[in-house]
Amino acid sequence: MNLFSCTLLRWLFRKSGGGGLALICCILSFSGFAQHQDLRYWLIESLQQEQRVESSVFPAGSFPSYRRYAWNGNTEKADINPFFTGLVDFTLAGIQQELSPDLQVKVQEIRNRCRQVYPKFINRNNRPTYNFWPTDTPRIFPNGGWLNLFNKSQSLPDDMDDTVILLLAQQAPDSIAAVVHQLMQSFTNGPKKSINNTYSFLQDLPAYSTWFGKKMPVDFDVSVLSNILYFVQNYQLPWNAADSASLQLIVRVLEKEKYLDDTAFISPHYQRLPVILYHLSRLMAFKPLPELEQFKPRLVAVSQDALAKIENPMDAVLLHTALMRWGVYVAPKQQLTFSKWQQEIASGDFSFFIANMSSMLPASLKKSLGKAGVGTFYYTCAGYNYALVLENLVWQERFFKENKGVASTF
Repeated sequence: MNLFSCTLLRWLFRKSGGGGLALICCILSFSGFAQHQDLRYWLIESLQQEQRVESSVFPAGSFPSYRRYAWNGNTEKADINPFFTGLVDFTLAGIQQELSPDLQVKVQEIRNRCRQVYPKFINRNNRPTYNFWPTDTPRIFPNGGWLNLFNKSQSLPDDMDDTVILLLAQQAPDSIAAVVHQLMQSFTNGPKKSINNTYSFLQDLPAYSTWFGKKMPVDFDVSVLSNILYFVQNYQLPWNAADSASLQLIVRVLEKEKYLDDTAFISPHYQRLPVILYHLSRLMAFKPLPELEQFKPRLVAVSQDALAKIENPMDAVLLHTALMRWGVYVAPKQQLTFSKWQQEIASGDFSFFIANMSSMLPASLKKSLGKAGVGTFYYTCAGYNYALVLENLVWQERFFKENKGVASTF
């Protein structure tokens, strides 16, 4: 039994005043845990159950996601997109080889089914870029009622975030990655189209915009840029001026610590501190960049402080994983039973991605309308939550194996 599982059982025993044998037996039998003796099985079985085989709403192979409008937070609507399925696929690819052989087979089966989803969202001209919504039947905000009246006139262009995530998830050939990287150079901040909705200290940087669309305003997001640079590093693509400018943009944001006091402004499509730190740590852990390494002590301190105060368990998972990527292990503040994990994962209280229609407006409107929640939609996906918990567990095992049980190496 792994460290995480043992800690859960110890917590149960303490919470029950030492007389919790019945409770422990209940947890051991939850979702087959007694049979498998490992939380990883439960998480992967949950992923299998969450992934759609046939559905009148979601494409086969996808992981359902839902959105809630900030002004009407009690109403959930199904959202048909490849984003979360790609994130599950990408996340599983990063930990697959560290699972037992039988679990590797199960994970590969999940990933194979994910591949059914992506063609529905590829560029309509067969360019190797992807859209957040279906391209075979253009629409915005699927099941959006009156919003769907604008499906054709206001449909979004392909975006760099979905594109790099889906290419990484599919482990696309180097040749395709090179084509996309070259295409990206046409969608940067510059004299022909300059950004008007960011800080003045970022306006001179020819960094990547979020969007491939020629009619779309230039849009900066440090989390999206972290994903793009991860893509560039992963494929060992020739570093160019836009890559350097994007890295410099992240550096300037870190220098002025705008990720602390203006998260929605510098990362309009993710917005929240734990999610931004998770993205930064993933980029920095893959291949250290000297320009970012100088900020590691501060990022660790910020993450530790946030983890001590956090209440949402999924935010705690993100921060805990980020810290381990930076070489630090912090014992979780709270341990949850399996039934509680299931409740938290499926509750819809955790939003990893946020659709922010005001992000494309000039700076003053972007900030004021964003704070008011106008055009803001919170997205949830239980399948991705399971994948994040599984990733965290693998990182714990990796951390203690590499550091031989040392609590902190920073």
